[in-house]
Amino acid sequence: MADVTTTPAVFILLGPPGAGKGTQARMLEETFGLVQLSTGDLLRAAVAAGTEAGKQAKAVMEAGGLVSDEIVLAILKDRMADPDTKRGVILDGFPRTAGQAEALDGLLASTGQRVNSVISMEVEDAPMIARVAGRYTCAACGEGYHDAFKQPATAGVCDKCGGADFKRRADDNAETAGARLTAYHAQTAPLIAYYKGRGVLETVDAMADIASVAGAMQACVKQVLA
Repeated sequence: MADVTTTPAVFILLGPPGAGKGTQARMLEETFGLVQLSTGDLLRAAVAAGTEAGKQAKAVMEAGGLVSDEIVLAILKDRMADPDTKRGVILDGFPRTAGQAEALDGLLASTGQRVNSVISMEVEDAPMIARVAGRYTCAACGEGYHDAFKQPATAGVCDKCGGADFKRRADDNAETAGARLTAYHAQTAPLIAYYKGRGVLETVDAMADIASVAGAMQACVKQVLA
């Protein structure tokens, strides 16, 4: 078990776009006092804050390049040192490859931490494509909805913040979703093997209803934080 009083627990969520990582991560944040760390959000925040790593990332992005793993790790290290992460963090979007996983292990070891649990949200391709094609979000707070599976209690009004402006990603369509799933399976298979070999991999049926998935996710987290 992790000693969360001195060492923040580290959780990683694996799952393709549409698996519900964002929804479940927010629920875990609220239930356990964890902090979700999304790679994209971290990069934007570091650039806006003008940190050293943020300046490096900005220069690379402005030149049209891809931000290196080293810069991402530096930004992640800075963020994980903030006081609000003392209970633990949920990594979403990193690592994506076995090489990144090894680099992350090295970073965590340098601060006396480790990956405590990796939760793989398992999906079926055809239903997942349908799920992605119908999703949309509140423009104000980012709460996720779906045409078939999760609509606001009051039509046109966000359950969470009361906003009335919703948006859909232009690439949330069947063709793009299929391509993403193919890429995800190819990219993530080595990660699953990597973490399974370290005895920290848990799997959750992400095709179940939101409440059932949440219960399974919470059980995984409780094993670490108990």
